[in-house]
Amino acid sequence: MVDFDDEPNQEKRIEKLRAELDKLGGDEMIHESDLPADVEEQFLKHIIEFETAEQMSLMQWLENAGLEILSPETLSDDALPAHLSEIINRMASLGAYLHHTNHLSDRELYAYLYEDALREPTVLFPEDPGYAYGIDIVGSGSEQDTEIYLRYFADEDYRQQWAKDFPDFKMPPREVPPFDRDKHLPQSPFG
Repeated sequence: MVDFDDEPNQEKRIEKLRAELDKLGGDEMIHESDLPADVEEQFLKHIIEFETAEQMSLMQWLENAGLEILSPETLSDDALPAHLSEIINRMASLGAYLHHTNHLSDRELYAYLYEDALREPTVLFPEDPGYAYGIDIVGSGSEQDTEIYLRYFADEDYRQQWAKDFPDFKMPPREVPPFDRDKHLPQSPFG
């Protein structure tokens, strides 16, 4: 990556950052920023850093950090919760956080992480506490995830607004999630 800090003039640094972002296929909206120059410069640097970073799966990140990720089938019911907790805490130490897990048992959550979430390519910046990667278990936008979110996680105001916006949608009954894990999960510094 180009060292933009070699340029003493901030306006020229910002122009160089915008040009670099354009080369990366950046968004034209970036050129119409109303941000203060210092904020815009940092913002552009973060975008370029993100866009040029090597993607790697969370599983690779965790294994590189010395954690062995065991297949769900190899874990007994007694051993699984401790291993799941270790994975979740190590993920948080890398800046990756889980959301909306209370509808899954420990084994179901572990299987989801092992088979799906930990295998997705991602960009992490563990050295930057200002960056957080969120994994919303019901955030895909699929019909099934929407139904689960409305059933277990959405508050009444959200459910009412959804019913108003999508009158043909069959609203699931509100249920208390079968598990109470989310409030104990590591939380992103951004809430």
